[in-house]
Amino acid sequence: MDELEFNEVEEVVELVMNDYNQKRELDVMTMFHQPDKTKVIEIVNKLLRIIFPGFYRDEVYKIFNMRHSLSALVEDVMYNMQKQIVIALKNDPKYEKANEGELRKVAKDITLQFFTQIPRIRSFIDTDIQATFDGDPAASSKNEIVLSYPGILASTVHRICHVLWELNVPLIPRMMSEYAHSVTGIDIHPAATIGKYFFIDHGTGIVVGSTTEIGQHVKIYQGVTLGALSTSAGQRLHGVKRHPTIEDNVTIYSGASVLGGKTVIGHDSVIGSNAFVTSSIKPESRVTIQNQELHMGKDKIEKEDLAQDETWFYVI
Repeated sequence: MDELEFNEVEEVVELVMNDYNQKRELDVMTMFHQPDKTKVIEIVNKLLRIIFPGFYRDEVYKIFNMRHSLSALVEDVMYNMQKQIVIALKNDPKYEKANEGELRKVAKDITLQFFTQIPRIRSFIDTDIQATFDGDPAASSKNEIVLSYPGILASTVHRICHVLWELNVPLIPRMMSEYAHSVTGIDIHPAATIGKYFFIDHGTGIVVGSTTEIGQHVKIYQGVTLGALSTSAGQRLHGVKRHPTIEDNVTIYSGASVLGGKTVIGHDSVIGSNAFVTSSIKPESRVTIQNQELHMGKDKIEKEDLAQDETWFYVI
């Protein structure tokens, strides 16, 4: 690099350094207050090995020393999770005056609480796999589902990060969920509550907002949005119920949008493709698109379609 090029580089460095001095949020250099994104992703992938011991394994895994391998893996994940939680807690105003030792103790307690939830997390994931196998005639086996279905990966990571969210861990749950989002195209906020037997079919483009409540045996197809009716109030809506409640045994087909914190989709209902729903729907209903006008009445449907003799039928 000749002298002229070196001077040009120095000029750019000086320009950027001066820009750092504007004291904006993005100028803060508390880099040791931010969890390491790479480490968080490593934790997720190692947790997948714990949850699916026969599917996500490393080259040195041997079935005859599974307990030894699991012990080493658990110790590794617990150590690194505790370290990242210590860093994350520095972003919580509650721990603003806590010293490093106090933060380590809180992080250790959280880590232990999380790992005691592993059997519960796995029990929910097992039902998700079963729902996917039962609901998708294209599935040849449960092994195929675990190894290749993005919906199972997304719901599994959600089960993990939701527990951390419940344990009030800052930043890390959202980092985990956004990692799953980047890999699968499925965006589930870690705060969303989701019951057992959750089935995501295809999945790309699904969005599930933070205050969404989903019951059991719910099936969601690609492009579905469970979102807020309006976010124009910005941060004033933080913590407010903005996203819908989906009761048990509901199916929502591709491209549908269900919006609003007061919107409840009653149990055993079906929301058709591309429907735009902003008000509550009675149980055992069908919602479909037709000529962009709303008609409400009773209509017969086939038993094998919803296993109901009569249901409320909405045409939008």
